Amino acid sequence: MKITEPKLEDRKEQPYVGIRTRTPWTGFSSVIPQLLGEVFAWLQKQSIVPDGPPFMRYYVINMEAEMDVELGVPVVSTLSGDERVRPGVLPAGRYASLVYTGVRNGIAGNGALLDWGAEKGLVWDRWDVENGDAFAARVEFYLTDPEDEPDQEKWETEVAIRLADDQPR
Repeated sequence: MKITEPKLEDRKEQPYVGIRTRTPWTGFSSVIPQLLGEVFAWLQKQSIVPDGPPFMRYYVINMEAEMDVELGVPVVSTLSGDERVRPGVLPAGRYASLVYTGVRNGIAGNGALLDWGAEKGLVWDRWDVENGDAFAARVEFYLTDPEDEPDQEKWETEVAIRLADDQPR
């Protein structure tokens, strides 16, 4: 398994369009391609070119119950969307991130970033909610296009989590 060294960086806000849903952890394998396919089809119909790799944004994580997630695609500027595909913004701020390789390594990749953050004393922009752990911005960017690389063991994914605003530099 390949995981890059975590890093900290300041990011600008990023407008996007996406579809938000709730799904059990076990349902991700079918939800991701289906919803991203819908978002890409919507963008193509609008003649809008993506402004970065597609992603999954985790609003609430609850591995034992439902996950509240959104599948999205970055765009250059805020769009109006419709009843299914909605506009959103990944907030500006300081993020910790790393890249892992292989779709089956998602839990390990996320765990490595969380462990690194704990070792460094970082505080995530997160809070507890009744149904799990809520995040202002916890995102997995899908860096590999499956049409270019069909082998899922070679797919690269960036995990990025926004830090709380009151972090020491």
